[in-house]
Amino acid sequence: MARKTDRQLIVGLDIGTSKVVALVGEIAEDGSIELIGIGTQPSRGLKRGMVVDIESTTQSIQRAVEEAELMAGCEIHSVYAGIAGSHIRSLNSHGVVAIRDREIGQADIEHVVDAAKAVAIPADQKILHVLPQEFIIDGQEGIRAPVGMSGVRLEAKVHIVTGAESAAQNIEKCIQRCDLAVDDIVLEPLASSYAVLTQDEKDLGVCLVDIGGGTTDIAVFSHGAIRHTAVIPIAGDQVTNDIAISMRTPTVNAEEIKLRWACALSQLARSEETIEVPSVGDRPARRLTRQTLAEIVEPRYAELFGLVAEELRRSGFDESVAAGIVITGGSARMEGAIELAEEIFHRPVRLGIPTGVRGLGDVTSSPIHATGVGLLLYARDHYAPGRRTGGIAGGTRSVLDRMKSWFQGNF
Repeated sequence: MARKTDRQLIVGLDIGTSKVVALVGEIAEDGSIELIGIGTQPSRGLKRGMVVDIESTTQSIQRAVEEAELMAGCEIHSVYAGIAGSHIRSLNSHGVVAIRDREIGQADIEHVVDAAKAVAIPADQKILHVLPQEFIIDGQEGIRAPVGMSGVRLEAKVHIVTGAESAAQNIEKCIQRCDLAVDDIVLEPLASSYAVLTQDEKDLGVCLVDIGGGTTDIAVFSHGAIRHTAVIPIAGDQVTNDIAISMRTPTVNAEEIKLRWACALSQLARSEETIEVPSVGDRPARRLTRQTLAEIVEPRYAELFGLVAEELRRSGFDESVAAGIVITGGSARMEGAIELAEEIFHRPVRLGIPTGVRGLGDVTSSPIHATGVGLLLYARDHYAPGRRTGGIAGGTRSVLDRMKSWFQGNF
């Protein structure tokens, strides 16, 4: 274990539509990650994964980071942030180069990946990720690690993810307003895949469906590499809205009812169970059956899973997901969601629980934190030891000062 004065700390910042979560992880000498801090704050400045109120988002990030700093006993300088939203686009590309010295080096791989990403994209989009799928040397396919191999012609198949330039800049602006640097902006379904998918599933073919508050993110893996990504702007917030309108109750109460009582499959809800539903204004509360609530929620979830199935068919990867579907994210925890998904997809469906980190068991056992944990795992694989991500508390601000500012912000 590294000494307390030279800890290698990484920070993942999951900026979602419903919540902002900052996770602090410590990289041990054996490469494993131990969670040492978490900060969670409600998010009110985002809509469908995109920033709509910079001031509100900045405050949520500031409070979540301060909470994580207090728990971890460190000072955060930079973060890996997640990005999602309906502006995300993806495409597969192909590049070819001649091998210079008949033996492939790292420079050749960088050269062929650069050639593959030389594609026309709209002026308002920027490339977020260039993910190699496989390399081909002199017609020999299926090579994943070509360094050191001999050949004359090197080809690369890559998956390119693009996002709106303005959306990425707004996220960076919110983080920089909190006096933090941005190490990298990571696509959220890609981050979630690090936390919840096994290598066997990626090899066999799997579809990851991350159902959040504002967006549902899709990532398709096959033969060990990512093949397709997409974002659907329907998720948990629409379910809450349906409950609020159908039951004529305030949105805050609708969210509470959804979390506590909702069921995505009406057959699983018993009609004798009743729920007290607060009314708008000074009208008295009413009692409705849980069956009625399930009949409101089920059509929205059925529509969502139907859109995911349609996206799979449209992309041509419908037959490539032999390992089935993995659903994760906060809205995937609802009772009956897995059973309904199996009915619609006609494939095995499981709930994705984050793995690969130690410590804070309540975090690692919940699909809500799949993206946050995935950001830490992504950060570990792309970590540069010289970078200052976290330092021991007591630098520019004392622990007392930070505790005082945190209490002022929260109470």
